[in-house]
Amino acid sequence: MAHTETPAAVSAPKRQVSESRVNSITILAAAVRQWRRAVARRKVLADLTPDQLRDIGQPEINRPVLEIKAGLMTNLMSMR
Repeated sequence: MAHTETPAAVSAPKRQVSESRVNSITILAAAVRQWRRAVARRKVLADLTPDQLRDIGQPEINRPVLEIKAGLMTNLMSMR
C-alpha cells in the first residue's frame, strides 16, 4: 500500500526580532534623520548673508574675522 501522507515542509527556523531591538533600530533611524536635517540646516544658514539672517530672525553666525590693528604694517616693516 502506498504512503499517502504529505511530508511537513522543512524550513529554517524563523528568527524573531525582539521588541527592544526594534525600538533600538527605530531610535537609531530617528537620530540619523535628525542629524541629516541639522547638517542640511547648517549648510543653508552658512550660505546666507547677514541681512538675510536678520530677515528670518536668526542671530548672525560667528564667522572668522580678520582684525588688523592700527600700526601693524609699521611694526612689521620695522621688524624687517
